[in-house]
Parts: sequence; structure tokens; C-alpha cells
Amino acid sequence: MPVIIDNQLKEQIPYDPAVFPISFFHDELETLWQWNGPLHWHPGFEIATAETGILDYQVGEKHITLNPGDTIFVNGNILHGIRQISGDTADPMPNIVFSGSLVAPEGSQIYKKYITPLQQRDELPFIVFSGSDKALQNIRDFILNIYHCFRNQPPCYEMMIQRNVSQIFEYIYSNINTFPRHKSNRIQLINQIRLQKMLDFIYTHYQKQISLKDLAQAANVSRSEAGRCFNSFMNCSPIEFLIQHKLQIAYKMLAEKIYTVEEVCNFCGFNSVNYFRRQFKAKYGITPGKYCVLGK
Repeated sequence: MPVIIDNQLKEQIPYDPAVFPISFFHDELETLWQWNGPLHWHPGFEIATAETGILDYQVGEKHITLNPGDTIFVNGNILHGIRQISGDTADPMPNIVFSGSLVAPEGSQIYKKYITPLQQRDELPFIVFSGSDKALQNIRDFILNIYHCFRNQPPCYEMMIQRNVSQIFEYIYSNINTFPRHKSNRIQLINQIRLQKMLDFIYTHYQKQISLKDLAQAANVSRSEAGRCFNSFMNCSPIEFLIQHKLQIAYKMLAEKIYTVEEVCNFCGFNSVNYFRRQFKAKYGITPGKYCVLGK
């Protein structure tokens, strides 16, 4: 299923915390443009595994390379995204997103002792479990068992999943002081909030003429700081991101084959049809007119 995010980049996770607070995903990259997932966040934890390709997993401002067999554990409320950088086919990348209440109810002694300390570790936004580290074989088995249970749903599979997740948390808690720290993460959280405010402004006002000054004011930062935030998280300038967002909207509208190129150009806030055509072709390799006819 596609990654669905709101204007604050929060992903909409389809699980009911009162029923079974965990969701399983796979084969998502295949549905995404250039096997590239957007930056997003969610309150729950995430565990994802590279199976066949090499993945660039971005957590906050840091990029982590996952080779086949590697798994990453991402803490809650942290911006993260995924891009496949090697491989002939899209990596299945099985992954789970879950609440700590899967292990124990919030407010319980178990939750306070084993879940809350990890949630509050700002300097521990992620943990990588290397597929080549023999000492981590038990952890890999727990994770693979979870994927197997979701795919095959044997009798009592929910209890099996809960047990394996609990064993993963037991390992993390027991070794929490051995994992690499990222001391600048609190600063990254501040920048994450600034970025979210600017992205919300873009998503709300992209049809209008937006300047760098407008975006900076939306996050109450200087124009240079606005540019630095975008370059750190998005690897582009704010205006470049704005143009790319306009083009993505245009691409979806033209695919519906009910709007003219001129109508789409005006709706997306491009001043010039010729400029829109050049930008569209540079991104998608085809002019908007031809795309509208061919429906690629």
C-alpha cells in the first residue's frame, strides 16, 4: 500500500492500538517513484530489513546504508525515509510499525521500565543490526519470525509476534548502553519541527507564488537557516522542493486525462507554460502534452 502522510509528514498507520497495535508492510518500494519513499514519521517504532538490494535509509539528517540482510530499528517520532540505491528489482523490504503497547499496556510497570527509557533516548534515534554479525543471529531470527507470522498467520500468530517483539526489546534494553550515540539528535529534532512547518506551508500554498522569505517566516527562521534545513533533510533547496512538489501534483492531474496542460499549469502555480513544460520534461523525461496523450 502507498505511504500516506499528512501535511506534518505524519504517516497514517492502519492499526488499531486497542486491537493489535502493529502493522506489517512489504513490497512498498515497487509502488514508489524511482523506489524512493518520502520522509515521514509516526509515534510508533519501526523495524525494516533489506533483502535483495542496497538501501539508503535516512533517519533525521543521517543516511545509513543497509546491505542485504541488514535490519534497522527506528525510534518513534523521528523523520525517516528510504531510497533503494542498488539492485535490478525493487527490494521487498519487509517492515513493521508498532506501538510499545504491544509489549505491555501504557502506564504499566513493564512499559515504564522497558519501553519509556528507549522512547526518551534522544541520542538513540536508530539501531542497525548487521546481517553479517554472527552475534546478532538471535535478533535476526526474532525479526524474521515476525515477518513469517504475518505472511502465513499460523495458529496463535499474534502471540508469537508479541513474544518476538518482547524479546527484541529485552535485547535492546539489556544492551542499551552499547549502541552508538548521536549527540546532535536534539538539535535535529528542532530542525525537524522547522522543516515540518515549512513543508506544511508548501503543501497548503503551493498554488500561489511562494518565496524563500515566506518559507522562512513560516518556521520563524532566517532564509539561510531555511535553506540549511532543506539541504540537510531533503538534499535540495526549499525552492527546488517546491517546484518538485508542483510537478508531482501536475503528474497526477495529467494522468487523470481530464485537464489540459494549460489548466494543470495554472492550477499548480506555474507562471509560464513553457517553463512548466521544461521542468516537467527534465523530471519525467517526457513533455506534459505527450504524457497526457500516452498516459504513461
